[in-house]
Amino acid sequence: MEEGADGALRHRDAPPLCDRTGRDVSIAVLDSGIHPGHPHLGPIAGGIGLTIDGKLDDDLVDRLGHGTAVTAAIQEKAPDAEIQVVRIFHDALATSARTLSQAIDWASERGCRLANLSLGTPHQIRIEELGPAIDRAVERGTIVVSAYEHEGERWLPGTLPGALGVVLDSDCPRHAVRIESRDGRSVLAASGFPRPIPGVPVERNLSGISFAVANATGMLALALEGRPDARTSAAALTLLGG
Repeated sequence: MEEGADGALRHRDAPPLCDRTGRDVSIAVLDSGIHPGHPHLGPIAGGIGLTIDGKLDDDLVDRLGHGTAVTAAIQEKAPDAEIQVVRIFHDALATSARTLSQAIDWASERGCRLANLSLGTPHQIRIEELGPAIDRAVERGTIVVSAYEHEGERWLPGTLPGALGVVLDSDCPRHAVRIESRDGRSVLAASGFPRPIPGVPVERNLSGISFAVANATGMLALALEGRPDARTSAAALTLLGG
């Protein structure tokens, strides 16, 4: 979709996105879970917990705060999207490639339109495990949204064919994205700031590529609303670019 890689801003509050809320768009948030009752969170449809050795549990409670902030950033833009929580981070923002692949499969097997993975890995050896999971997601019509690069390093799975990569743009407003070109392919550039916390200075809040991915996912949910036929990253970028 190189014709859309023009660097122009796409705003949440401008046509055609301004009247949309992400209704009927399902999003799997692969992160550290959620904190029930947090004032920034809306309804959660369900989810699953995955331990680092791939075991399933029903504990979705966020003990790190990261997944709650990521989910809140998505819901701020797409409040009517259906959120499925996939808790893969527990005591730290780290997991195994096996668990990450299992989480992507869980999302795609359930037909989620988007799978938000705010983090990733620079270790290219992990392509052997992550590549097939992305391929299966593409076959099932799930768009994996993930970091394309961080601190000058290309990351998996955001750089894999079929995934939709996101880069950090400190000058981009929180409620907008840019379609840009990296290494001959289109990516989304987004702000790295999450939803603000009243009384907390911006510089003391969480920030970074994780929230650029979340902000991009929220915008993509708006673009996909009413278009159940759009099941690839290229189709999503075309809708967003239009």
